[in-house]
Amino acid sequence: MIDHPLVQLTLARMREFYREPEAIFWVFGFPLVLAFALGIAFRNRGPGELKVGVLRAPGDSAIASALDRAPGLAAAVLDSSEARVELRTGRIALLVVPGTPLVYRYDSTRTESRLARLEADAALQRARGRADAAPVRDERITEPGARYIDFLIPGLLGMNLMGSGLWGIGFSVVQARTKKLLKRLMATPMRRGHYLLSFILSRLLFLFLEIAALVGFGWLMFGVGVRGSYVALALITVLGALSFAGLGMLVASRARTIEAVSGLMNLVMLPMWILSGTFFSYARFPDAMQPFVKALPLTALNDALRAVMIDGTGLMRLGAPLAIVAGWGAVSFVIALQIFRWR
Repeated sequence: MIDHPLVQLTLARMREFYREPEAIFWVFGFPLVLAFALGIAFRNRGPGELKVGVLRAPGDSAIASALDRAPGLAAAVLDSSEARVELRTGRIALLVVPGTPLVYRYDSTRTESRLARLEADAALQRARGRADAAPVRDERITEPGARYIDFLIPGLLGMNLMGSGLWGIGFSVVQARTKKLLKRLMATPMRRGHYLLSFILSRLLFLFLEIAALVGFGWLMFGVGVRGSYVALALITVLGALSFAGLGMLVASRARTIEAVSGLMNLVMLPMWILSGTFFSYARFPDAMQPFVKALPLTALNDALRAVMIDGTGLMRLGAPLAIVAGWGAVSFVIALQIFRWR
């Protein structure tokens, strides 16, 4: 059994991987560095202190004093030229112009500006005697799964599966083709399917180390948990790895040079990096683009990973995204088998 071509080819693929320190870093190290940097940069600390400018005019000191007393606001009195520059460059979220009526000058496309407008208006209205019509009480909570890092970790896991599937397989195949290794392998007692399957099997053997490294890091550093089944998470990642391995094989099936396969892989991955919701929600894109975005394999994979990790969704309720991932992988692998170039 150990002399079977598929076994020997799989072992060769594994040796190629762990003998390359760069490959180990990009598969295991880079996602951890990215998760740590983004997790620290976007950790939940609330909106922070909102900076509000008050245009220098009669009554400016009273307005600035009322704003400074409000929690979460910091006010400064500014001259007209200075206020214009500070508002244009985003150093202040809101400019209050004293007078009757008060004027709030802000960029309505900025979330912090709209928040500053609400906070500043509430503070100034209370300072001028407005009473709340109904009593209210705040109950502040922090829900696991609602943080940016909880959203990010599944996206990084999906991105890592895509990158290692495409780059890891594509480069190896084309490198072997340029070195005439494929021509020599044709003379050995193996089938075309053995060679292609060896890449997929070697990917699966390293897959669980990738999952454990990234998910474990998220749990240790930021308390990112898995609300759903670990078995479901494992099955989804296996399906994702197989799908992107098929895509990687398809991309590399005809390329003759490293430059060509690099361009093809970037062409395949770039739309998914941008559109598939790895770093931010794809719901921000226009409605007309949503069917195209949701049909991408990385989008479906990210949706399934987040459903299990954040929402605790069962595997049986994820038929649509898993079908999209499986469909991409199956079609890619079948086409790759048909058009694969050995020379």
